[in-house]
Amino acid sequence: MFQFFLITGIVCIIISGILVGAWVDGDRQRANFHTETSDGRSFRTKIALIFALFGIIDFIISGVVYLKLGT
Repeated sequence: MFQFFLITGIVCIIISGILVGAWVDGDRQRANFHTETSDGRSFRTKIALIFALFGIIDFIISGVVYLKLGT
């Protein structure tokens, strides 16, 4: 159970970073910014925020499960 929530948390954070563009260099981020519409950017940012929140919740759950199973 602990590993499931930990892995899903990591995957959600990675997907969120990809959607926001956190894993690219400045030139690529600038090019992406100028080639997409503001509606597309806001939609992508909202989806990334949902994935980030889900990932953080998964990390919290995995921590609670780890502490409950460890004691």
